[in-house]
Amino acid sequence: MNKRNFLIAGTVTIATTWLSRNLPQMPKAIATSDKEFEVKKTEEQWRKLLTPEQFYVLRQQGTERAHSSLLDKQYGKGIYDCAGCDLPVFSSETKFDSKTGWPSFYAPIKGAIATSIDKSLLATRIEVHCRRCGGHLGHVFNDGPKPTGKRYCMNGVALKFIAG
Repeated sequence: MNKRNFLIAGTVTIATTWLSRNLPQMPKAIATSDKEFEVKKTEEQWRKLLTPEQFYVLRQQGTERAHSSLLDKQYGKGIYDCAGCDLPVFSSETKFDSKTGWPSFYAPIKGAIATSIDKSLLATRIEVHCRRCGGHLGHVFNDGPKPTGKRYCMNGVALKFIAG
């Protein structure tokens, strides 16, 4: 590869990375036709129940800004519930500081989540949903600590912390 092609490829890579991290994501409707959830509500009912930010993340698969959630630095003992339906989804015992700006866990509570493939950006990711209401919680990556090696990178606005 000559110097010019190398510089062009590098510029494209940097620009693509910057755009994917800094442009707001286009909201996507959650496809509930493929899966039936225990908690079902109309869009209007969800909008009444959730704040606009919670609706954007949980029901339109949005992402909150990094370092915007107080739950990122919450390290007290307790349980993290889905903000949409109050299902316990993560325990403080599996929480760790990933330094990403989002609350991160190395494992969910058994049976609490569902996953799907997300191809909305330039990479394929595994999306994490509440198994009871289908609410979008975040994504899971294979760069977490032992014992699982997983990093469940969650949107704080999609969770409620219950101390205890």
